Amino acid sequence: MGGAGGGDVDVCVVGAGAVGLTLAVGLRRLGLRVRIVDQAPAAGREARALVLWGRARAALDALGVGELLRCHGVEPDAVSIHARDPLLGELTTGWALSAHARPLTVAQHAIERLLREELARLGTRVEWNAEVTGVEVHEDRAEFTLRHGDGRVESAAAAWIVGCEGASSAVRDRLGIPFEGRRTGLQVVQGEARPARPFGERPARGHLLLAPHRSLLVLPRPGGGFRFFCFRDAPDPTPTATATTSTTPTTSTTSTTSTTSELRDLVVDTLRLPGLRLDATEPLRLDRAPFGHRLAARLRHGRALLAGDAAHAWAPVGGHGVNVGILGAHNLAWKLAAVHRGLAGEGLLDTYSDEQRRTAVRYVRAMRFDFMEPPLPPLAHRAFTAAVPGALARRGVRHRLDPRRDHRDGALSWHLAAPHHRTGPRAGDRMPDVRVMAGGPVARRMHTLLAYERWTLVLHAARAEPAVVDALRQECARFATPVRILPVTPGDAFEAGRLGHPGDLCLVRPDGYVGLVAPLARPALLRAYLAALGPAGPGTSRHPDELYPPRVYRRGVP
Repeated sequence: MGGAGGGDVDVCVVGAGAVGLTLAVGLRRLGLRVRIVDQAPAAGREARALVLWGRARAALDALGVGELLRCHGVEPDAVSIHARDPLLGELTTGWALSAHARPLTVAQHAIERLLREELARLGTRVEWNAEVTGVEVHEDRAEFTLRHGDGRVESAAAAWIVGCEGASSAVRDRLGIPFEGRRTGLQVVQGEARPARPFGERPARGHLLLAPHRSLLVLPRPGGGFRFFCFRDAPDPTPTATATTSTTPTTSTTSTTSTTSELRDLVVDTLRLPGLRLDATEPLRLDRAPFGHRLAARLRHGRALLAGDAAHAWAPVGGHGVNVGILGAHNLAWKLAAVHRGLAGEGLLDTYSDEQRRTAVRYVRAMRFDFMEPPLPPLAHRAFTAAVPGALARRGVRHRLDPRRDHRDGALSWHLAAPHHRTGPRAGDRMPDVRVMAGGPVARRMHTLLAYERWTLVLHAARAEPAVVDALRQECARFATPVRILPVTPGDAFEAGRLGHPGDLCLVRPDGYVGLVAPLARPALLRAYLAALGPAGPGTSRHPDELYPPRVYRRGVP
C-alpha cells in the first residue's frame, strides 16, 4: 500500500514522529494496509529526544531496525555526577542481562529517518502537509477529513485511526477525550554543540552537573560533540515557544544565535568556566513553555486509539517519553492486527489502553522522586549532593535509570504457577534474555528466538517429552492465535533460574512480555488462556478462577 489518499485502508496513523512510525512499521510487518499522515511540510531535525533505553531498543530490534540504529548511535558506558567541580561518583551502564544492556544516544530525527526508510521498504510512505480536521468513529470504521497543503480537502476512511501527533492531538480533541494533568515549573534549554576544548577524556561518557536552581545533563552524540540538556526553574510562565511534547517540526521565536548564547550562559554558569565557547552543530531549540504532566482519560474510543504524547506527556526527566511511546506502539500494533484479523476480541485493545495508562502513571509518580535532574533550591541542593556518594553505592539507584516496566496487574497476565516455584519471570514481566540452546549446540539469546508475528510457548527441553508437546500442540491448534512451541535448554544453573521452574510453561506475547505461567502438566490452563483471547475478550468470565477451582491452581494444591 503506497499511502496515496482516497481509498479505504486498515489503519490510518496520524503523526509521523518516532511513535507513529514505529506503529506503522509494526502494522506493516503484520500485513495490514497503513496510511500515515502528518500536518508538517517535511521531516524535522530540531533537537528533541536523544536516549533509547534497553527495552525500546529491543522493541525496535524486533521490528528490524535495531542494528541500523546501533550504527548511528553511541552507547555511554557511564554518567559521572558533579556538584560544580567535585566529582560525587558515577552511574555505570551495561549491568542489564540483555543484548541491549546499555542505553543508546541517537538523535530522534535519525531514528525517524531510519523508520521512514524501513516503512518505505514495506511499501508505505509518509504523506506530509496533511492535517486532520475532523474525525468520526462508527461501529465498523473511522471517517476523517484531511486538509492538504494545496488547500484540497479530502474525506477518507479506515477501519481504525490512531492519533500519534503529539500533545496537541487533533484526533484526541475531535473525539472529546480529556487530557488531564497539571503544569510544572520546569523548563529545558537543549541543543547540540561542540565545546571549544575537550569535555572529559572518555568520549562515551555522559556527565550530570548539579547546581542550585539548575542541572545540566551532557550526553555524547554520534559524530562528535554533545547534547546539552539544562533543566531550570521556569522564570516566566508565559509560553514564547512550542513545548517539546510536539511530534511535528516547530519554529521558536528565538533565533539560533540567541539560543546558542543562552545555552552557553547556562553551561558557563553551571560549570563556572567563563572562557568556555560552544560551537553549534545543529539548530538549537529553546523551550520556554512550562512542561506539564498530562494523561488522556482513555486511550481508546471505539475504532480510534491514542499513542505517544497524544496519550501521555511529561517533562523530559530521565529521557523516557519517547521510549514509553515506542513501547506503547510496539504493544498496540500486534494487538490491533490480531483484532482486525478476527484472531482476538476487541477487549484485547482495552488491555493496551489499561497497560499503557498504568505505565504512564508509574512514570509520572516515579519522577516525583527523581532528584537527579530537576533543579533544587540551595538548601535542598546541598543536602542532596551530600547524599549522592552513598546513594550511588546502592544497586537500586542504577535500576532507576531504566525503571522496570511490567504488566503484572493487567488482564493478560495470568500467573498460575505453584507458590513454591519462585524462580523465573512472573506473568506480566518482560521475558528474560536467557542464554539457551534450542535444537542445536550453540547458545543463543532468548529474545532472538521470539517473533513479533506470533506467541511463543517456552518450556524446558528436559520436560518436553513427545506426549507433553503433543498435548500442548493440540491445545494450541484449537485456536487461531499463532503459537510456536519452543523447548529450550538453559546454558547453566544461573540461566536455568532466570528461565523459571522446569515444571512450568511460559507463554510469551508477541511483544516479549509473559502472558501465562502455568504448570506444564495442566494444558487445560493454556486452553483457558487462549480462549480468553477470543471474541469474548480477555478479562471476562473465562478467567481460570471461574473455570477451575482457584485453590488448585493458584495455591499449588494437588
